[in-house]
Amino acid sequence: MTLWLLAWPIFIEQFLQFLLGAADTLMVSRISDDAVAVVGFSNQLFFALQTLFMTIASGAGILIAQKLGSKKREEARVLGIMAVSVSAAIGLLLSVILYWKPVEIAQLLNMPENLLPLAEVYISIVGGGMILSALMAALGTAIRNTGNTKGPMYTAIGMNVIHIVLNYAFIYGAFGFPQWGLTGVAISTLVSRLLASIFLYWLFIQSFDQRIKLRDFKIFDRKLFKEILHIGWPLGVNSSCWVFTQLIIFTFIAMLGSKELATRTYMNTLESFCFLLGFSIALAVQIQIAHLFGAGRTKEAYQGAYRALLIGLGLVTVNAFLVFVMGKRILGLFTSDQEIITIAGSLLLLNLLLQPGKMLNMALGNALNAVGDTKFPMWTAIFSMWLIATLLSYYLGVEWGYGLVGIYVCMIADEYVRGLLALWRWRERKYLKRAEAEQQAGVLPTNGAVAFE
Repeated sequence: MTLWLLAWPIFIEQFLQFLLGAADTLMVSRISDDAVAVVGFSNQLFFALQTLFMTIASGAGILIAQKLGSKKREEARVLGIMAVSVSAAIGLLLSVILYWKPVEIAQLLNMPENLLPLAEVYISIVGGGMILSALMAALGTAIRNTGNTKGPMYTAIGMNVIHIVLNYAFIYGAFGFPQWGLTGVAISTLVSRLLASIFLYWLFIQSFDQRIKLRDFKIFDRKLFKEILHIGWPLGVNSSCWVFTQLIIFTFIAMLGSKELATRTYMNTLESFCFLLGFSIALAVQIQIAHLFGAGRTKEAYQGAYRALLIGLGLVTVNAFLVFVMGKRILGLFTSDQEIITIAGSLLLLNLLLQPGKMLNMALGNALNAVGDTKFPMWTAIFSMWLIATLLSYYLGVEWGYGLVGIYVCMIADEYVRGLLALWRWRERKYLKRAEAEQQAGVLPTNGAVAFE
Protein backbone atom coordinates (compact mmCIF):
# COMPACT_ATOMS: atom_id res chain seq x y z
CA MET A 1 0.00 0.00 0.00
CA THR A 2 1.14 3.54 -0.71
CA LEU A 3 1.26 6.29 1.89
CA TRP A 4 -1.86 7.87 0.39
CA LEU A 5 -3.88 4.64 0.50
CA LEU A 6 -3.07 4.34 4.18
CA ALA A 7 -3.51 8.03 4.97
CA TRP A 8 -6.82 8.99 3.36
CA PRO A 9 -9.07 6.72 5.48
CA ILE A 10 -7.19 7.89 8.59
CA PHE A 11 -7.81 11.48 7.50
CA ILE A 12 -11.53 10.86 6.97
CA GLU A 13 -11.68 9.24 10.41
CA GLN A 14 -9.79 12.10 12.05
CA PHE A 15 -11.79 14.72 10.15
CA LEU A 16 -15.01 13.16 11.38
CA GLN A 17 -13.61 13.15 14.90
CA PHE A 18 -12.87 16.84 14.38
CA LEU A 19 -16.45 17.41 13.23
CA LEU A 20 -17.62 15.51 16.30
CA GLY A 21 -15.60 17.82 18.53
CA ALA A 22 -16.67 20.92 16.62
CA ALA A 23 -20.33 19.88 16.73
CA ASP A 24 -19.97 19.14 20.43
CA THR A 25 -18.44 22.55 21.06
CA LEU A 26 -20.99 24.36 18.89
CA MET A 27 -23.97 22.63 20.47
CA VAL A 28 -22.61 22.90 24.02
CA SER A 29 -22.00 26.62 23.43
CA ARG A 30 -25.78 26.95 23.08
CA ILE A 31 -26.01 25.83 26.71
CA SER A 32 -23.37 28.28 28.01
CA ASP A 33 -19.70 29.24 27.74
CA ASP A 34 -19.28 27.67 31.19
CA ALA A 35 -20.45 24.35 29.77
CA VAL A 36 -17.88 24.68 26.98
CA ALA A 37 -15.16 25.30 29.57
CA VAL A 38 -16.19 22.18 31.52
CA VAL A 39 -16.19 19.98 28.41
CA GLY A 40 -12.77 21.27 27.32
CA PHE A 41 -11.29 20.90 30.79
CA SER A 42 -12.77 17.43 31.32
CA ASN A 43 -11.57 16.19 27.96
CA GLN A 44 -8.01 17.14 28.90
CA LEU A 45 -8.42 14.99 32.01
CA PHE A 46 -9.72 12.09 29.91
CA PHE A 47 -6.84 12.44 27.43
CA ALA A 48 -4.40 12.31 30.34
CA LEU A 49 -5.89 9.12 31.75
CA GLN A 50 -6.09 7.47 28.33
CA THR A 51 -2.29 7.22 28.24
CA LEU A 52 -2.55 4.41 30.79
CA PHE A 53 -4.13 2.08 28.22
CA MET A 54 -2.72 3.76 25.11
CA THR A 55 0.72 2.63 26.32
CA ILE A 56 -0.37 -0.95 25.70
CA ALA A 57 -2.40 -0.23 22.55
CA SER A 58 0.32 1.84 20.85
CA GLY A 59 3.14 -0.57 21.67
CA ALA A 60 1.11 -3.52 20.44
CA GLY A 61 0.11 -1.64 17.28
CA ILE A 62 3.72 -1.03 16.22
CA LEU A 63 4.62 -4.65 16.95
CA ILE A 64 1.60 -5.93 14.99
CA ALA A 65 2.79 -4.01 11.93
CA GLN A 66 6.38 -5.25 12.37
CA LYS A 67 5.28 -8.87 12.88
CA LEU A 68 3.08 -8.79 9.79
CA GLY A 69 5.96 -7.27 7.84
CA SER A 70 8.18 -10.20 8.86
CA LYS A 71 5.34 -12.71 8.21
CA LYS A 72 4.88 -13.68 11.89
CA ARG A 73 1.10 -13.60 11.59
CA GLU A 74 0.14 -15.64 14.65
CA GLU A 75 2.30 -13.48 16.91
CA ALA A 76 0.57 -10.40 15.48
CA ARG A 77 -2.80 -11.98 16.32
CA VAL A 78 -1.80 -12.72 19.92
CA LEU A 79 -0.48 -9.17 20.33
CA GLY A 80 -3.85 -7.79 19.24
CA ILE A 81 -5.74 -10.02 21.68
CA MET A 82 -3.55 -9.03 24.64
CA ALA A 83 -3.77 -5.34 23.77
CA VAL A 84 -7.57 -5.44 23.88
CA SER A 85 -7.88 -7.47 27.10
CA VAL A 86 -5.29 -5.50 29.10
CA SER A 87 -6.57 -2.11 27.85
CA ALA A 88 -10.13 -3.06 28.79
CA ALA A 89 -9.04 -3.96 32.34
CA ILE A 90 -7.31 -0.59 32.77
CA GLY A 91 -10.31 1.23 31.30
CA LEU A 92 -12.69 -0.49 33.72
CA LEU A 93 -10.62 0.63 36.71
CA LEU A 94 -10.59 4.23 35.46
CA SER A 95 -14.35 4.12 34.89
CA VAL A 96 -15.00 3.20 38.51
CA ILE A 97 -12.77 6.00 39.86
CA LEU A 98 -14.21 8.72 37.59
CA TYR A 99 -17.80 7.68 38.26
CA TRP A 100 -17.46 7.82 42.04
CA LYS A 101 -15.12 10.81 42.53
CA PRO A 102 -15.83 13.46 39.84
CA VAL A 103 -15.97 16.53 42.12
CA GLU A 104 -12.87 15.59 44.09
CA ILE A 105 -10.92 15.12 40.86
CA ALA A 106 -12.13 18.49 39.47
CA GLN A 107 -11.18 20.26 42.70
CA LEU A 108 -7.76 18.64 42.66
CA LEU A 109 -7.21 20.16 39.21
CA ASN A 110 -8.21 23.67 40.38
CA MET A 111 -11.43 23.86 38.37
CA PRO A 112 -13.28 27.12 39.26
CA GLU A 113 -15.94 26.61 41.95
CA ASN A 114 -18.77 27.85 39.74
CA LEU A 115 -18.05 25.07 37.24
CA LEU A 116 -18.06 22.17 39.72
CA PRO A 117 -21.79 21.25 39.42
CA LEU A 118 -21.48 20.91 35.64
CA ALA A 119 -18.18 19.05 36.02
CA GLU A 120 -19.76 16.51 38.37
CA VAL A 121 -22.33 15.59 35.74
CA TYR A 122 -20.01 15.44 32.75
CA ILE A 123 -17.04 13.68 34.39
CA SER A 124 -19.15 11.04 36.13
CA ILE A 125 -21.07 10.06 32.98
CA VAL A 126 -18.40 10.33 30.26
CA GLY A 127 -15.59 9.26 32.61
CA GLY A 128 -17.70 6.35 33.82
CA GLY A 129 -17.57 5.07 30.25
CA MET A 130 -13.77 5.17 30.05
CA ILE A 131 -13.76 1.41 29.41
CA LEU A 132 -15.38 2.19 26.04
CA SER A 133 -12.56 4.60 25.20
CA ALA A 134 -10.07 1.88 26.11
CA LEU A 135 -11.77 -0.66 23.86
CA MET A 136 -12.01 1.79 20.96
CA ALA A 137 -8.32 2.68 21.28
CA ALA A 138 -7.07 -0.90 21.44
CA LEU A 139 -9.40 -2.28 18.78
CA GLY A 140 -8.88 0.64 16.40
CA THR A 141 -5.08 0.61 16.77
CA ALA A 142 -4.85 -3.13 16.15
CA ILE A 143 -7.13 -2.98 13.09
CA ARG A 144 -5.29 0.03 11.64
CA ASN A 145 -1.88 -1.59 11.97
CA THR A 146 -2.97 -4.62 9.97
CA GLY A 147 -3.34 -2.16 7.08
CA ASN A 148 -7.12 -1.85 7.34
CA THR A 149 -7.47 1.90 7.83
CA LYS A 150 -10.92 1.98 6.23
CA GLY A 151 -12.68 0.02 8.99
CA PRO A 152 -12.03 2.60 11.74
CA MET A 153 -13.01 5.29 9.21
CA TYR A 154 -16.45 3.75 8.65
CA THR A 155 -16.83 3.40 12.41
CA ALA A 156 -16.06 7.10 12.86
CA ILE A 157 -18.69 8.01 10.27
CA GLY A 158 -21.38 6.06 12.09
CA MET A 159 -20.33 7.30 15.52
CA ASN A 160 -20.37 10.93 14.39
CA VAL A 161 -23.81 10.71 12.83
CA ILE A 162 -25.28 9.06 15.93
CA HIS A 163 -23.56 11.48 18.30
CA ILE A 164 -24.66 14.61 16.45
CA VAL A 165 -28.26 13.40 16.17
CA LEU A 166 -28.39 12.51 19.86
CA ASN A 167 -26.74 15.81 20.82
CA TYR A 168 -29.38 17.69 18.87
CA ALA A 169 -32.15 15.64 20.49
CA PHE A 170 -30.90 15.99 24.06
CA ILE A 171 -29.85 19.65 23.93
CA TYR A 172 -32.80 21.07 22.02
CA GLY A 173 -35.47 18.59 23.10
CA ALA A 174 -36.06 17.35 19.54
CA PHE A 175 -37.82 14.11 18.50
CA GLY A 176 -39.82 14.07 21.74
CA PHE A 177 -36.78 13.96 24.04
CA PRO A 178 -36.52 16.24 27.10
CA GLN A 179 -33.92 19.05 27.16
CA TRP A 180 -31.13 17.48 29.20
CA GLY A 181 -28.42 20.07 28.57
CA LEU A 182 -24.90 18.95 29.42
CA THR A 183 -26.24 15.68 30.83
CA GLY A 184 -27.63 14.90 27.38
CA VAL A 185 -24.28 15.64 25.73
CA ALA A 186 -22.59 13.22 28.12
CA ILE A 187 -25.18 10.47 27.48
CA SER A 188 -24.87 11.04 23.72
CA THR A 189 -21.10 10.58 23.96
CA LEU A 190 -21.53 7.36 25.92
CA VAL A 191 -24.07 5.82 23.54
CA SER A 192 -22.10 6.64 20.38
CA ARG A 193 -18.92 5.16 21.88
CA LEU A 194 -20.73 1.99 22.92
CA LEU A 195 -22.00 1.41 19.38
CA ALA A 196 -18.57 2.21 17.91
CA SER A 197 -16.92 -0.31 20.26
CA ILE A 198 -19.31 -3.04 19.17
CA PHE A 199 -18.62 -2.42 15.47
CA LEU A 200 -14.83 -2.24 15.99
CA TYR A 201 -14.96 -5.52 17.90
CA TRP A 202 -16.73 -7.15 14.95
CA LEU A 203 -13.98 -5.90 12.62
CA PHE A 204 -11.22 -6.93 15.01
CA ILE A 205 -12.20 -10.58 15.40
CA GLN A 206 -11.80 -11.09 11.65
CA SER A 207 -8.68 -8.96 11.10
CA PHE A 208 -6.19 -11.84 11.27
CA ASP A 209 -5.79 -15.13 9.40
CA GLN A 210 -7.50 -17.07 12.19
CA ARG A 211 -10.79 -15.61 13.44
CA ILE A 212 -10.64 -14.48 17.08
CA LYS A 213 -13.10 -16.12 19.45
CA LEU A 214 -14.23 -15.00 22.90
CA ARG A 215 -12.21 -17.71 24.66
CA ASP A 216 -9.04 -16.41 22.96
CA PHE A 217 -9.01 -13.42 25.30
CA LYS A 218 -7.65 -15.77 27.97
CA ILE A 219 -4.39 -15.91 25.98
CA PHE A 220 -1.45 -14.21 27.64
CA ASP A 221 2.03 -14.65 26.18
CA ARG A 222 4.59 -13.25 28.64
CA LYS A 223 7.34 -13.00 26.06
CA LEU A 224 5.21 -11.00 23.64
CA PHE A 225 3.83 -8.86 26.46
CA LYS A 226 7.38 -7.97 27.44
CA GLU A 227 7.93 -6.86 23.85
CA ILE A 228 4.84 -4.65 24.12
CA LEU A 229 6.13 -3.08 27.31
CA HIS A 230 9.64 -2.67 25.89
CA ILE A 231 8.28 -0.54 23.05
CA GLY A 232 5.16 0.69 24.82
CA TRP A 233 6.39 2.10 28.12
CA PRO A 234 8.47 4.89 26.53
CA LEU A 235 5.47 5.65 24.29
CA GLY A 236 3.33 5.78 27.41
CA VAL A 237 5.73 8.11 29.19
CA ASN A 238 5.91 10.30 26.09
CA SER A 239 2.12 10.47 25.75
CA SER A 240 1.75 10.97 29.50
CA CYS A 241 4.13 13.91 29.37
CA TRP A 242 2.04 15.52 26.65
CA VAL A 243 -1.40 15.00 28.13
CA PHE A 244 -0.41 15.71 31.74
CA THR A 245 1.49 18.85 30.79
CA GLN A 246 -1.54 19.92 28.74
CA LEU A 247 -3.73 19.22 31.75
CA ILE A 248 -1.45 21.29 33.98
CA ILE A 249 -1.41 24.07 31.39
CA PHE A 250 -5.22 23.97 31.49
CA THR A 251 -5.02 24.50 35.25
CA PHE A 252 -2.79 27.54 34.60
CA ILE A 253 -5.39 28.83 32.14
CA ALA A 254 -8.09 28.19 34.76
CA MET A 255 -6.16 30.54 37.05
CA LEU A 256 -6.52 33.24 34.40
CA GLY A 257 -10.32 32.83 34.36
CA SER A 258 -13.26 30.95 32.85
CA LYS A 259 -13.21 33.09 29.68
CA GLU A 260 -9.61 32.12 29.01
CA LEU A 261 -10.55 28.49 29.62
CA ALA A 262 -13.40 28.71 27.11
CA THR A 263 -11.09 30.48 24.63
CA ARG A 264 -8.55 27.67 24.82
CA THR A 265 -11.32 25.12 24.18
CA TYR A 266 -12.45 27.02 21.08
CA MET A 267 -8.86 27.31 19.86
CA ASN A 268 -8.40 23.56 20.31
CA THR A 269 -11.20 23.08 17.80
CA LEU A 270 -9.58 25.45 15.27
CA GLU A 271 -6.12 23.89 15.76
CA SER A 272 -7.54 20.43 15.18
CA PHE A 273 -8.59 21.47 11.69
CA CYS A 274 -5.05 22.67 10.96
CA PHE A 275 -3.18 19.46 11.64
CA LEU A 276 -5.79 16.85 10.66
CA LEU A 277 -4.18 16.00 7.32
CA GLY A 278 -0.69 16.20 8.78
CA PHE A 279 -1.60 13.93 11.68
CA SER A 280 -3.12 11.43 9.25
CA ILE A 281 0.11 11.42 7.23
CA ALA A 282 2.13 10.90 10.42
CA LEU A 283 -0.02 7.94 11.52
CA ALA A 284 0.12 6.41 8.05
CA VAL A 285 3.89 6.71 7.77
CA GLN A 286 4.31 5.02 11.15
CA ILE A 287 2.34 2.00 9.88
CA GLN A 288 4.24 2.01 6.59
CA ILE A 289 7.70 2.31 8.17
CA ALA A 290 6.93 -0.40 10.76
CA HIS A 291 5.97 -2.83 7.97
CA LEU A 292 9.02 -1.91 5.88
CA PHE A 293 11.30 -2.20 8.90
CA GLY A 294 9.85 -5.60 9.81
CA ALA A 295 10.46 -6.73 6.23
CA GLY A 296 14.07 -5.53 6.29
CA ARG A 297 13.52 -2.74 3.74
CA THR A 298 15.40 -0.10 5.72
CA LYS A 299 16.35 2.29 2.90
CA GLU A 300 12.73 2.66 1.84
CA ALA A 301 11.74 3.18 5.47
CA TYR A 302 14.35 5.95 5.87
CA GLN A 303 13.28 7.88 2.78
CA GLY A 304 9.59 7.42 3.56
CA ALA A 305 9.82 9.59 6.66
CA TYR A 306 11.15 12.59 4.71
CA ARG A 307 8.52 12.20 2.00
CA ALA A 308 5.77 12.19 4.61
CA LEU A 309 7.30 15.20 6.37
CA LEU A 310 7.39 17.33 3.22
CA ILE A 311 3.80 16.46 2.30
CA GLY A 312 2.61 17.13 5.84
CA LEU A 313 4.38 20.49 6.14
CA GLY A 314 2.68 21.76 3.01
CA LEU A 315 -0.75 20.65 4.18
CA VAL A 316 -0.61 22.04 7.72
CA THR A 317 0.81 25.37 6.56
CA VAL A 318 -2.06 25.89 4.10
CA ASN A 319 -4.62 24.91 6.74
CA ALA A 320 -3.07 27.19 9.37
CA PHE A 321 -3.22 30.11 6.92
CA LEU A 322 -6.91 29.44 6.22
CA VAL A 323 -7.64 29.43 9.94
CA PHE A 324 -5.68 32.67 10.36
CA VAL A 325 -7.76 34.38 7.65
CA MET A 326 -11.16 33.01 8.68
CA GLY A 327 -10.60 32.33 12.39
CA LYS A 328 -12.55 35.22 13.92
CA ARG A 329 -15.50 34.60 11.62
CA ILE A 330 -15.55 30.92 12.62
CA LEU A 331 -15.30 31.80 16.31
CA GLY A 332 -18.41 33.94 15.89
CA LEU A 333 -20.35 30.74 15.21
CA PHE A 334 -19.43 29.40 18.63
CA THR A 335 -19.74 32.43 20.89
CA SER A 336 -20.99 36.02 20.86
CA ASP A 337 -18.67 37.02 23.73
CA GLN A 338 -16.39 39.66 22.20
CA GLU A 339 -13.79 39.27 24.95
CA ILE A 340 -13.37 35.57 24.08
CA ILE A 341 -13.15 36.37 20.36
CA THR A 342 -10.55 39.08 21.01
CA ILE A 343 -8.39 36.78 23.15
CA ALA A 344 -8.59 33.99 20.55
CA GLY A 345 -7.82 36.41 17.71
CA SER A 346 -4.43 37.18 19.23
CA LEU A 347 -3.56 33.47 19.10
CA LEU A 348 -4.37 32.92 15.41
CA LEU A 349 -1.07 34.38 14.18
CA LEU A 350 0.89 32.28 16.65
CA ASN A 351 -0.90 29.22 15.32
CA LEU A 352 0.83 29.80 11.96
CA LEU A 353 4.13 29.17 13.74
CA LEU A 354 2.83 26.32 15.88
CA GLN A 355 1.54 23.97 13.17
CA PRO A 356 4.79 23.36 11.15
CA GLY A 357 6.55 22.56 14.43
CA LYS A 358 3.83 20.05 15.28
CA MET A 359 4.20 18.40 11.87
CA LEU A 360 7.97 18.10 12.19
CA ASN A 361 7.50 16.52 15.59
CA MET A 362 4.70 14.15 14.55
CA ALA A 363 6.26 12.83 11.34
CA LEU A 364 9.77 12.14 12.62
CA GLY A 365 8.66 11.16 16.11
CA ASN A 366 6.33 8.53 14.63
CA ALA A 367 9.11 7.35 12.30
CA LEU A 368 11.38 6.77 15.31
CA ASN A 369 8.59 4.92 17.11
CA ALA A 370 7.96 2.70 14.08
CA VAL A 371 11.49 1.26 14.17
CA GLY A 372 11.40 0.77 17.95
CA ASP A 373 13.45 3.84 18.88
CA THR A 374 10.90 4.96 21.45
CA LYS A 375 13.19 5.99 24.31
CA PHE A 376 14.76 8.97 22.55
CA PRO A 377 11.40 10.76 21.97
CA MET A 378 10.54 9.92 25.58
CA TRP A 379 13.61 11.67 26.99
CA THR A 380 13.15 14.71 24.77
CA ALA A 381 9.51 14.87 25.89
CA ILE A 382 10.47 14.76 29.56
CA PHE A 383 12.99 17.56 29.06
CA SER A 384 11.11 19.84 26.68
CA MET A 385 7.47 19.41 27.72
CA TRP A 386 8.03 19.83 31.42
CA LEU A 387 10.65 22.58 31.34
CA ILE A 388 9.61 24.60 28.27
CA ALA A 389 5.91 23.87 27.66
CA THR A 390 4.90 23.74 31.33
CA LEU A 391 7.31 25.45 33.72
CA LEU A 392 8.16 28.33 31.41
CA SER A 393 4.50 28.79 30.41
CA TYR A 394 3.60 29.27 34.07
CA TYR A 395 6.07 32.10 34.41
CA LEU A 396 5.27 33.72 31.08
CA GLY A 397 1.51 33.20 31.24
CA VAL A 398 0.68 33.55 34.94
CA GLU A 399 3.56 35.08 36.88
CA TRP A 400 4.71 37.61 34.28
CA GLY A 401 1.20 38.38 33.04
CA TYR A 402 1.41 37.48 29.34
CA GLY A 403 -1.64 35.24 29.65
CA LEU A 404 -2.58 32.87 26.82
CA VAL A 405 -0.09 34.51 24.44
CA GLY A 406 2.80 33.65 26.77
CA ILE A 407 1.55 30.07 27.12
CA TYR A 408 1.29 29.70 23.32
CA VAL A 409 4.85 30.96 22.81
CA CYS A 410 6.10 28.23 25.16
CA MET A 411 4.03 25.58 23.33
CA ILE A 412 5.60 26.66 20.02
CA ALA A 413 9.12 26.50 21.45
CA ASP A 414 8.47 23.01 22.82
CA GLU A 415 7.27 21.65 19.46
CA TYR A 416 10.31 22.92 17.57
CA VAL A 417 12.81 21.71 20.16
CA ARG A 418 11.39 18.18 20.09
CA GLY A 419 10.95 18.21 16.31
CA LEU A 420 14.54 19.29 15.59
CA LEU A 421 15.92 16.71 18.02
CA ALA A 422 13.83 14.00 16.30
CA LEU A 423 15.22 15.12 12.92
CA TRP A 424 18.78 14.84 14.23
CA ARG A 425 18.08 11.38 15.64
CA TRP A 426 16.46 10.10 12.42
CA ARG A 427 19.42 11.30 10.37
CA GLU A 428 21.70 9.18 12.59
CA ARG A 429 19.84 6.03 11.39
CA LYS A 430 20.83 4.21 14.59
CA TYR A 431 18.12 1.53 14.59
CA LEU A 432 18.13 1.22 10.82
CA LYS A 433 21.89 0.56 10.79
CA ARG A 434 21.46 -2.04 13.52
CA ALA A 435 18.75 -3.78 11.48
CA GLU A 436 20.97 -3.73 8.38
CA ALA A 437 23.83 -5.33 10.36
CA GLU A 438 21.49 -8.07 11.63
CA GLN A 439 20.18 -8.53 8.11
CA GLN A 440 23.68 -9.12 6.79
CA ALA A 441 24.25 -11.60 9.59
CA GLY A 442 21.10 -13.49 8.53
CA VAL A 443 18.98 -12.56 11.57
CA LEU A 444 16.39 -10.45 9.70
CA PRO A 445 14.73 -10.98 6.33
CA THR A 446 16.15 -9.12 3.32
CA ASN A 447 12.75 -8.58 1.76
CA GLY A 448 9.09 -8.96 2.59
CA ALA A 449 6.30 -9.71 0.20
CA VAL A 450 3.66 -8.38 2.59
CA ALA A 451 5.43 -5.13 3.37
CA PHE A 452 3.86 -1.87 2.28
CA GLU A 453 5.44 -0.07 -0.64
